[in-house]
Amino acid sequence: MLTVPNAISLARLLMVPVFAWLVAQGHDAWALAVLLLSGASDWLDGVLARRMHQVTRLGQMLDPAADRLFILVTLVGLAWRGVVPLWLVAVLVVRDVVLAAMLFALARSGYPPLRVHLAGKAGTFAIMYAFPLLLLSEWPAPVGVVAGVLGWACALWGVALYWFAGVLYLTQAASVMRRDTRAARTAGST
Repeated sequence: MLTVPNAISLARLLMVPVFAWLVAQGHDAWALAVLLLSGASDWLDGVLARRMHQVTRLGQMLDPAADRLFILVTLVGLAWRGVVPLWLVAVLVVRDVVLAAMLFALARSGYPPLRVHLAGKAGTFAIMYAFPLLLLSEWPAPVGVVAGVLGWACALWGVALYWFAGVLYLTQAASVMRRDTRAARTAGST
């Protein structure tokens, strides 16, 4: 269980409160550094897990949990500071709540979590890329202006991909559960 990729994911989880404190205190340069480090570590733990053949069940749960927590805390911090509007927080949180309910339903029925779609990874990447840019948008022009435009482009694209992946997950879960229900009915009628 204690693998290099899992240790990186755990370190990313431990950076969440550090980032929250930095944003709340207005230490934007340090908060930006933590966000960039978090994004890099998110990429690195996945690459290392595959290359070192250290993909573990814990890692498959820890990595997305760290991503979701970092996204949530970053969104709340940026909304609290007025960098992003509350509708962005709501749109992303609602999607995660819906998928958490789906995962709970799958687990109660004995199904493992669904495989991650490329659209979900791309959406998460775009959103995680948007946050540092949106934080930079608070800086003076021209850096702030360029970062704001790029940040919002990444954020909106990320939200679209995030929800597209959510619909894919819901469709996949419904298909799996329907297929097994039909198989059980067919087996029971013979």
